[in-house]
Amino acid sequence: MDAFRERLSSILDHYADIDRRLSAMSDDLSTFNQGEFAKLSKERADIETVAREIKGLFSKEKALEDAVDILGTSDDKDLRALAEGEISTLKSEIAASEERIKILLLPKDIDDEKNAILEVRAGTGGDEAGLFAADLFRMYELYSVIHGWKFEVLELSGSGMGIIKEASASISGRGVFARLKFESGVHRVQRVPETEASGRIHTSAATVAVLPEAEEFDVQIEEKDLLIDTFRASGAGGQHINKTDSAVRITHVPTGTVVSVQDERSQHKNKAKALKILRSKIYEQEKLKRDASRSESRKNQVGSGDRSERIRTYNFPQGRVSDHRINLTLYKIDKIMDGSALDEVIDKLIEFDQAEKLKGAE
Repeated sequence: MDAFRERLSSILDHYADIDRRLSAMSDDLSTFNQGEFAKLSKERADIETVAREIKGLFSKEKALEDAVDILGTSDDKDLRALAEGEISTLKSEIAASEERIKILLLPKDIDDEKNAILEVRAGTGGDEAGLFAADLFRMYELYSVIHGWKFEVLELSGSGMGIIKEASASISGRGVFARLKFESGVHRVQRVPETEASGRIHTSAATVAVLPEAEEFDVQIEEKDLLIDTFRASGAGGQHINKTDSAVRITHVPTGTVVSVQDERSQHKNKAKALKILRSKIYEQEKLKRDASRSESRKNQVGSGDRSERIRTYNFPQGRVSDHRINLTLYKIDKIMDGSALDEVIDKLIEFDQAEKLKGAE
């Protein structure tokens, strides 16, 4: 048995051992330990998918052995023909199963199951950049609805007429960060503004940042390290604007990180939202430091995650969206902008990332 098969067998042995221990605890309440039971249950859930895939692989390999044996020992032409067809099919299925298992065994990004903080900012291009930033923000909101995620606006500032200068949202649900983490970077748009009488195509840009939403235990923030200022909110937002000091600006002195939120009428709610964003920004800084220290592994990822990297172009006259990191072009811009075809881009990014990591693991 080769080293890969030995590893797979040990995973199955471990999975079976977890099952035995869980069953023993359930059968004998005198040995039941709630903390240990919860820990084992989580561990079982974590490896259940790969264990099921390994069992399927081993079953196919046994069937292949049987088919090869028939081919080598039987004189029956019909049986041999059947065995030959089965061998061809099983070899293909075994190769595909091995590939799926290798992907499942890749080291997991510890942040993949986290919720995310989305930030969208208008870049170069004046009002057209602000309109595009609003389009992107809406695209991610619609995409969240499609996936059954909760999309909560944290901050929204603009100049009216559908223009966004910057906006942020908390997106929560299953596997949010895993699907959105490759969206960070500069998104460029090429289209004819409604105010352009000559029909000339303008190019503008917006910046997207997707941060893993940090829990309190991920980042310890001391109250003494915070400077908290309150001020009157400005811009479109309702009758409460400019009447109370509800807006909050928090500065984390050790890192110099500043977050402002003025979305809510309540100062308390704005402070809570600001702390959520602040915690995630500090967590991202620490994550970037860790990634820099493991720079070799960064080569096996899609892009750098740098928000200054131009990653995608949306060309409205041609109806196309191009992701420059993987040379992918799709002519379905409307469906991508309404969120319904964005998965087609994200799935390809994830597949490419997995393939690059598999190369690095070989």
